[in-house]
Amino acid sequence: MKKSINIFMAVCLIFSIGSPLAARAEVSNKPVHWGFTKGRDGKPADAGKQLENLLKDYGGVYKGDPGKKDIYLTFDNGYENGYTEQILDVLKKEKVPAAFFITGHYLETAEDLVIRMAEEGHTIGNHSYYHPDLTEVSDERLKTELEKVREKTYEMTGQKHMAYLRPPRGILSERTLKLAKEEGYTHILWSLAFMDWDTKRQKGWEYSYNNIMKQIHPGAVLLLHTVSKDNAEALEKVIRDLKKQGYTFKTLDDLMLEGTLQNPMLY
Repeated sequence: MKKSINIFMAVCLIFSIGSPLAARAEVSNKPVHWGFTKGRDGKPADAGKQLENLLKDYGGVYKGDPGKKDIYLTFDNGYENGYTEQILDVLKKEKVPAAFFITGHYLETAEDLVIRMAEEGHTIGNHSYYHPDLTEVSDERLKTELEKVREKTYEMTGQKHMAYLRPPRGILSERTLKLAKEEGYTHILWSLAFMDWDTKRQKGWEYSYNNIMKQIHPGAVLLLHTVSKDNAEALEKVIRDLKKQGYTFKTLDDLMLEGTLQNPMLY
């Protein structure tokens, strides 16, 4: 009788391991380097169905409604290079909201600016503490990276809730999407970007301005880096000219609300 029970249990284990249900429980950690076909002449950027579906499965976004002239301004803040104050001044003057995705280094070295972001009503997002490729770290390390940013931001600003994540270097996987969602984060990618982060290759404000205006489209999520002198000097003209074209700057909360209204079953 004991032998029969052991055989039965072994068969059950083999069936379980090989079953479709068990296979579905596994998620891929294959790195995905975010990329897309750039927008042109008001036409939206396109990441392709495969990437769009991967994001959608975990509530992530990279652009808004292409039928509405809403745009979402976001900045990545890995370190301070002397231009964020100027950027914040422009945003305040033009009454435009933005999201700043910050790292641990930024929190440790630019506390006054982080506090100002919060006080002036901007969204503070998570860019991880040490800026690693999240697909190369353990589950626990990933959770720690996110929690350290959230905790230190709370200590500085009193902001208890942090809902948005931008993965370092734009690298993600189904595994990192899943883990981040379990930790309460929505992945925010982007649909407009250019090579603005290299401080040794700044080309003047017109370079930034032209790249933004060429790629702009309804629903665009703009990724800019605050280390860029070009961005800081172009921002006011960019904002004013986009307003003249009928664009409205919205928050990431607005973006998520729009997605909920369009696809209520996904949220």
